[in-house]
Amino acid sequence: MAAPLVDSFGRVHRDLRISVTDRCNFRCTYCMPAEGLEWVPRHDLLTFEEIARVARIMVERYGVDGIRLTGGEPTVRANLPVLVKMLSELGTDLALTTNGVSLPLLAAELHAAGLRRVNVSCDSLRPERFAELTRRDGLTRVLEGIDAAVAAGFDPVKVNCVVMRGVNDDEIADFVDFGRSRGVEVRFIEFMPLDADGIWNNDLVVPVDEILAGVNRACPVAPVERTSAPATRYRFADGSGSVGIVASVSDSFCSTCDRVRLTADGQFRNCLFAVTETDVRALLRSGAGDDEIAAAVGESVASKWAGHQINRVHFVRPRRSMSQIGG
Repeated sequence: MAAPLVDSFGRVHRDLRISVTDRCNFRCTYCMPAEGLEWVPRHDLLTFEEIARVARIMVERYGVDGIRLTGGEPTVRANLPVLVKMLSELGTDLALTTNGVSLPLLAAELHAAGLRRVNVSCDSLRPERFAELTRRDGLTRVLEGIDAAVAAGFDPVKVNCVVMRGVNDDEIADFVDFGRSRGVEVRFIEFMPLDADGIWNNDLVVPVDEILAGVNRACPVAPVERTSAPATRYRFADGSGSVGIVASVSDSFCSTCDRVRLTADGQFRNCLFAVTETDVRALLRSGAGDDEIAAAVGESVASKWAGHQINRVHFVRPRRSMSQIGG
């Protein structure tokens, strides 16, 4: 029987986020600097077999029951449905976070391979603003990707919107209407200090109370009982769906966080904001057995801190940006 993966504060970790590539087909303000990044050489990326092995160890040894594939942009990794098929055989809740650009081509194939849930990142519904944020005129393609995911049978399909003051905070009502009309759940996310250009400051954060007020102005909502998921969910009073808010800055959910991460180059991170990593790739490629890999993961989680300490004087910003860590 699997033993739980527990940190020193008693938190059980069952959600594994796997970045399959650091590359992307956008250069978003939030994730990537305008000049781009120095990509990880292909041979330094974990192979599908290596990813599947780590995932299997996590499932069998520690009872991990949720796996999410991220990037960069995961759909730029060649033959992604092959990896999805390998991971789906582990029997976990398997999901994907994507910018949606490739979903018109891949949605049906990914669903057939065993993927069941999709989150699409989209920070504006206005073409000019979208192009400014992503440095690419791709909104139409993203919206087509959302529709393709719904048509392929993914349930739920969620749309992630990072809310930034003075940038897109005037679109809350637009996103509420979009989600209700498309039958998808919009998740509003507070702006976090992981942007690649280092522009983050607290003045750009729109806190949960303001986001919720904007949602209520568009359509009244009532809260749903909180789980370990990062979003606090609310149901629309008229029964036409739900919306989520991820308040990682103003109302941290660290006390219930159950997520750990594996980067594309094989570094295990016990927190999105971790400043240290465990080199799993080195273990995999040096012939380490499953016991040794499981022990390294367990030691990392055991050292996890109480919380990320954003907005406190001793907060240390991670050296990696979001595209290099995975969402």
